[in-house]
Amino acid sequence: MSVAFLLVANIASAFTIRYYNKDSKSYTMEVRSNGSTQKIEFSSSTTSSASVQTSAGEVEIKTSCGWVKVKDSSKIVIKDGCITIE
Repeated sequence: MSVAFLLVANIASAFTIRYYNKDSKSYTMEVRSNGSTQKIEFSSSTTSSASVQTSAGEVEIKTSCGWVKVKDSSKIVIKDGCITIE
């Protein structure tokens, strides 16, 4: 019974991305993880966090500059629609 609970808790875990969006534009980007895709929104001109529901330790985010691999709890910077990892 406890093993089943742990599996369900792991599946429902959130992947957190801390970000600083230097642009005055908000972005909605596609995120790939474990073979599925989701959308994630980054608010304009702010420092914040965004979450994705996945059990993966790494996701890929599609930007105007291509796909970027991001690890859980990474801090990213968005500039001109592109992502760099700090």
